[in-house]
Amino acid sequence: MDKIYDVEDEKLTPFAHRFIKMVGKAINKHSMIRENEKVLLSVSGGKDSLALSFALAKRLKWLPISYHLEALMINWQESSITDIERQNLIEFYKKLEIPFTILDQPKYPDSFKGDFNCYLCSRNRRRIFFDWAKENDFKLIAMGHHLDDLVETTLLNLTSRATFSTMLPVQEFFKGSIHVIRPLIEIPEHTIVQLTKLYNFPVSKSTCPHDQTNIRSQLKPIVRSLVKIDKNARQHLYNAHQFSYQIPRER
Repeated sequence: MDKIYDVEDEKLTPFAHRFIKMVGKAINKHSMIRENEKVLLSVSGGKDSLALSFALAKRLKWLPISYHLEALMINWQESSITDIERQNLIEFYKKLEIPFTILDQPKYPDSFKGDFNCYLCSRNRRRIFFDWAKENDFKLIAMGHHLDDLVETTLLNLTSRATFSTMLPVQEFFKGSIHVIRPLIEIPEHTIVQLTKLYNFPVSKSTCPHDQTNIRSQLKPIVRSLVKIDKNARQHLYNAHQFSYQIPRER
């Protein structure tokens, strides 16, 4: 690939500064990261997780508080990234000064007994990720879900489950022993696309045979249609959930 972006602060564009401040706004609003916490970045190799890594690494250098950042990627052996992509990701996180681990794992565990779908794939990835987090004493996991993901999840739950619910900015698992945070939750996908192109992030995602046919891919044009009716449709759906701010969280 071409040269990976320049990480020096003086080379950041006004657009990048605005993006990082938008991430910081969500973090502060929902009290996502606190002094001296250990944060594990969930890395898929896609644009969202790379943009999140970029923003959190830059904020860490600018803030008066300190916290520890590491990144973990689950790489499916059956649809692995290439050696070049692996090296590009390693270099990306080296430039960000974030310790980075790639776990090569089987996509189809024996426990699935031959069954496989998007839900099982996601569950398997999450199981491996949470197990690694526990083994390495991480109680806080940062994921790259953005505003469009929230909107799509809202529509999916409304139309398929008859519930008005969605992913949360801060969500607890295992009775609060692990919390997932979503610092990109107020940022639309097109902003992340623009940042990724601007800085030539080394997007390196393993190929999924259902990537263009799953339910979320079918919801995307519906969201675009809603935005044509009202440009603030995404934000209206976000606000309709009336999330509680400064969510209490045990350390």
